[in-house]
Amino acid sequence: MYQIFSYNLDIAIEAIKRNKLRSFLTSLGIIFGVASVIAMLAIGTGAQQEILSNMQLLGTNNVIIQPVAEQSEGEVEDSEEEFLNQRRFSPGFTLEDLYSIQTQIPHVQAVTPEIIYDTQFIRAGQMRSGKLVGVNDRYFDINNFEIHSGTNFTTLHFEESIPAAIIGHGVRTRFFPGEDPIGKKIKAGNVWFTVVGVLQERQLTSSQIENLGIRDYNQDVFAPAESVLLRYGNRALVTNRDVQAAQAAENNPNAEVQRDRNYHQLNRAIVQVTDNSYSVTIAEIISRMLERRHNQVVDFEIIVPELLLQQEQQTRRIFNIVLASIASISLLVGGIGIMNIMLASVVERYREIGVRRAVGAKRQDIQLQFLTEALVICVAGGFLGVVVGIGFSYIVEVSAGIVSIVTIGSILISFGVATLIGVVFGYFPAKRAAEQEPVTALRHE
Repeated sequence: MYQIFSYNLDIAIEAIKRNKLRSFLTSLGIIFGVASVIAMLAIGTGAQQEILSNMQLLGTNNVIIQPVAEQSEGEVEDSEEEFLNQRRFSPGFTLEDLYSIQTQIPHVQAVTPEIIYDTQFIRAGQMRSGKLVGVNDRYFDINNFEIHSGTNFTTLHFEESIPAAIIGHGVRTRFFPGEDPIGKKIKAGNVWFTVVGVLQERQLTSSQIENLGIRDYNQDVFAPAESVLLRYGNRALVTNRDVQAAQAAENNPNAEVQRDRNYHQLNRAIVQVTDNSYSVTIAEIISRMLERRHNQVVDFEIIVPELLLQQEQQTRRIFNIVLASIASISLLVGGIGIMNIMLASVVERYREIGVRRAVGAKRQDIQLQFLTEALVICVAGGFLGVVVGIGFSYIVEVSAGIVSIVTIGSILISFGVATLIGVVFGYFPAKRAAEQEPVTALRHE
């Protein structure tokens, strides 16, 4: 069997060499088809990897709560006074809300606040604007941060409101070049913080920052939430300035009333659930709880990152299937081209077929000869297509900035389909060649 296959392979290669240009043009459909499929699958795999990376950033088991301006509806009020009288009071989104969520809702594993203040970081004559973020000790675990050096916040830091800080990698590079920042101080606004930890650098792309609505955490300074509230101000408290503003508005009805003041104690909060299957249900429970605690005022929004990422994943999956289907058409066209050329080759080689039949070749031998020739063209085109596909994927990644990952699976699938096309579309011409009678073939001019 091996000798028969080797003999037919030699004949097929010799026939291809006699018609190099035609054989190359015949294989172009296979080359571009395989290259297109590999490139499309590479782009799809890259998109899938990007989604998984985004899931890791946002957390698959997380529910995000963000305070917003009060959402109201109904008829237009006749006067400013009626609006003020009918407007319900909300205490805003506070640490007490988070405590209630953690203690009263089942399957809540951990919660963490974010209290964000824009300020200036100062040290050793250098200054840079940045964000001071008030958090708790679970913040870094929930957000998959790694502490590169130093330690996490301890219970003492929260109970005593000690001005301790954990800094991002970018802050360390800017203010502590070539030295260990642990135990040293950095000034944020008017407060000096002692550095107790440094975060591992987190690689973030501009698209992730823009599309996911996250910050560049490498440039942040993190401090205990209680310490931030004590030293930077608690927006949930009513101050003398608020009282004076309310009195001024009452004494002067024509004055413009400020309604967009941020009265929320927290800027953001993350609730981590024990299993992502509970995310949607817990998000609904949190919504009802906060609405009740805020006196039926809807001044918050709840985001389930997993649902958003699943929708994006489904959209990209459909898009990738469409692209792969379009690319597969090139393989189909290539197969049709091979069948067309092989049929023409059979007609041209009637005398060769007649001679081989006359000297004892069986129909099976003639069929195997032409089938092998079609298969060689497809296999050679498949190899070239793999090389072109890998190169095209690299060009797309470099020029368009799209992540593309070529996998062994995509190469095997594309090459396997190309081989299958060689067998399927080469079978009919081979069968037609084998059906020729020796006498008729020998008389053909």
